[in-house]
Amino acid sequence: MIDATDEAAVAAQLGRTPRGIRRVAYRCPCGRPAVIETAPRLPDGTPFPTLFYLTCPKAASAIGTLEGSGVMREMQARLAEDSELAAAYRAAHDDYLARRDAAAAEDGVEPLPAGTQSAGGMPERVKCLHALIAHELAVPGANPFGREALDALPEWWRSGPCVRPEAEEER
Repeated sequence: MIDATDEAAVAAQLGRTPRGIRRVAYRCPCGRPAVIETAPRLPDGTPFPTLFYLTCPKAASAIGTLEGSGVMREMQARLAEDSELAAAYRAAHDDYLARRDAAAAEDGVEPLPAGTQSAGGMPERVKCLHALIAHELAVPGANPFGREALDALPEWWRSGPCVRPEAEEER
């Protein structure tokens, strides 16, 4: 469950009301939510395959810069050449699906159909570092490319929180 302060922070980060939040999965060192866990199905029953969703705009910006550097092409090439890395990435995919199915069971909703994507291109491609890093932040040690990309990022939180929800500003 998420409290009102965290929900307000996530809304400010996203610039919209968040949907289907289950909990804060990772807090930025500044104390704000940075990754939320979302329900596998939104309240209206719509499938939502992204279990771990990066919300911190400072982290997202730093990740976007990293993606623009061409690192994903290098990762993709290594995935095709390194069987141990491919196996670890497959395990990350399996972990993601298992956690998403467990969330569906906890929420009492139908799990997403077999074959529904996991996140970030797993297990065959390296498509979105935002999703891979969100997985790694939420489940440390789970995602080899998420860890690698996270280690390449600057300390985005050093300049302070990314947002100040209105409720805090009024104090």
